[in-house]
Amino acid sequence: MTSTLSPQIRMANDIAVQFHHLPADEAVEAITKHIRMFWDPRMKAELQRLATEDSGSFDPLALAAAKQLSG
Repeated sequence: MTSTLSPQIRMANDIAVQFHHLPADEAVEAITKHIRMFWDPRMKAELQRLATEDSGSFDPLALAAAKQLSG
């Protein structure tokens, strides 16, 4: 089975799944921290672009984290 999601969305959603057990605000902070620490600047920029253009493909926690990256 082939995924049509961009790699950035797929990875952000995969990360988000690992934090579903936390309250939403803590999960978003943890996801944002992970992305800031481990993702290349180009990957982060693409994730932010996709968050505005393809928000329906994101896990809600991943979307919130992507939007928080710019702040």
